[in-house]
Amino acid sequence: MNETTLTYRRYEEGDHKYSDLTENIFKAGWSGKCPTYVHRAPPCQAACPSGHDVRGWMNIVRGIDKPTNGMSWQEYAFWRMVEANPFPALMGRTCPALCQDKCNRRDVDDHIGINAIEHYIGDWALEKGLSFPKPDQETGRRIAVVGGGPAGLSCAYQLRRKGHSPVVFEAKAALGGMLEYGLSGHRCPRDIVHKEIQRVLDMGVEARVNTAVGVDVSIEDLEKEFDAVFWGIGAWSGNPVPVPGWGDAPNCIDGLAFLRAFNEGRLQYLTGRTLVIGGGNTAMDCAGVARRLGTKTDVPADLRPERVVLGEVEHAPTPVSERAPCDAWIVYRRPFAAAPADQHEKDAVVDEGVEIHESLAPVEVIRGPDGNATAFKVIRADWSTGKMVVQEGSEFEIPCDLIIAATGQSSVFKGIEALDNGKGLIAADGYYQVASRPGHFVGGDAIYPDLLTTAVGHGWKAAEGIDRYVQSLDLMKRPRVDIHRFDMADKLSEAGRGPTEYDHEPLRGTSDADFAIHNYTDRSDMEVVTTAKLFVGHFPVKPRNVRIVNQIGPDCVGDTRSRLNALTEEQIIDEANRCMSCGLCFECDNCVIYCPQKAVFRRKKDERTLGRYVDTDYDKCIGCHICRDVCPTGYIQMGLGD
Repeated sequence: MNETTLTYRRYEEGDHKYSDLTENIFKAGWSGKCPTYVHRAPPCQAACPSGHDVRGWMNIVRGIDKPTNGMSWQEYAFWRMVEANPFPALMGRTCPALCQDKCNRRDVDDHIGINAIEHYIGDWALEKGLSFPKPDQETGRRIAVVGGGPAGLSCAYQLRRKGHSPVVFEAKAALGGMLEYGLSGHRCPRDIVHKEIQRVLDMGVEARVNTAVGVDVSIEDLEKEFDAVFWGIGAWSGNPVPVPGWGDAPNCIDGLAFLRAFNEGRLQYLTGRTLVIGGGNTAMDCAGVARRLGTKTDVPADLRPERVVLGEVEHAPTPVSERAPCDAWIVYRRPFAAAPADQHEKDAVVDEGVEIHESLAPVEVIRGPDGNATAFKVIRADWSTGKMVVQEGSEFEIPCDLIIAATGQSSVFKGIEALDNGKGLIAADGYYQVASRPGHFVGGDAIYPDLLTTAVGHGWKAAEGIDRYVQSLDLMKRPRVDIHRFDMADKLSEAGRGPTEYDHEPLRGTSDADFAIHNYTDRSDMEVVTTAKLFVGHFPVKPRNVRIVNQIGPDCVGDTRSRLNALTEEQIIDEANRCMSCGLCFECDNCVIYCPQKAVFRRKKDERTLGRYVDTDYDKCIGCHICRDVCPTGYIQMGLGD
């Protein structure tokens, strides 16, 4: 596409009839309807499991929403980000960005680089040493947070913001969960993990590491000492491949245990061809790590990789010069294009020399005289009908030295078996409360294994439930669009023009009232604005600013470089300017310019704030709908006249 490509036409040549009879209301170009302003949720935010106010910090970066106290735009955007997610530098690198998949801008050219902007702001905040403030008031309530991963730390952070005193119990030696022990360093740099976690601890969050609830501390102990409990125990047990021979071969191992051994520095090399079974992000991580580890020959039996993964021994530090590239394969039962891993992760492992063997269904683990797996038997599968049809007689064996399963996860319930729902997870109700266990809340992979940002969102939602529980308030049903919403009243108050108290005296109309936000409706808790409500023809085609990805290549043994490079400040601002601010005014002036009656006007500068940029003189308005038609963001809806 080029800069002059037409992106959208609301009406085509020859259109002269209404498809919706309820809009057949015009008489000689006028109607009884006038513009009203309706705030709806943008699809990026509605798709984000942590409910990020994406549009909010986009408008800050582009300069529409300005700080009022001399603060830099970067800091202002940071504070908006961390209302939802305390780890922007990490999530900007690791999140698969469901927000980008749902971005309305895709109907023009390409999605907004939301992750890239979060990446930049997160790094900027770390470089400037920004820290989270301690709460103004202490509630005296103490909450046990079991598990120091993204869900637990997110919950602790949100509870601390409310003035509660969370205590994080972590069975391992360090906090971070999957951030520390699961994701590899080239995706999730450890120095950034430690800095963003420390920022949460510095708020006054207590952490007790090397303390396993159920072993070192009982559930009953927690119930006696704390006002509520949050369970963020993750899902640290990998599911086996369900084929004969798997459970009997010691060199058939769990992908999460493999990644943990690598991240702890215990595992320094492999010993031959390594097969990774699965197609998710964990499988891609395992394959990428295998390539970085490389292999050694003539390794004694007691130092084989599976012995290290099982915690029986550990490798001494091994120079890269002593390791050869690993022959790493991904074996996946579906076509690789259908693998659920992020596309950039799939592209990366191919770039790094991992062999992809697709449409191969597992059949059996072939074992040698010593009991170790020597090969993995598979059968070819045809997916052309959308269902797996195995090709009889196509079985063959893949010789290998190590097989890693990355095919699903479940939680570990040692000493806390009462929480197991029978499926290796914890059952939660609609308030993120453990089913039939008042005062106990849960989030993250313990509910269902999913994304890091899902765990962060669960932590926030559970913290809201815990806050109401410890105050003996009824738990509130979560809204249909469950996000950190833009609040017009808060925005007006920030500018010193918040609504006043209503004196409850009779009044006809609210256009001149100070207690009401006149001519404005907030439907962001129930409605998501779609392209059909936008005038996308306003937006010219503009290429996305794409982060440079380090092309690691197949010569990657010992390579610890991060894959992604942050954009520059100039690129970030340019990228934010591509945002269409779906569902909220971004001050384009279209409605003012195109109103034939001059009925739509800009509010005075000292009366403006985000979302209150224009107003309508109803004595002049004839209800022609032109302002609605030319509003790029879908913020204007015709009403009031019915």
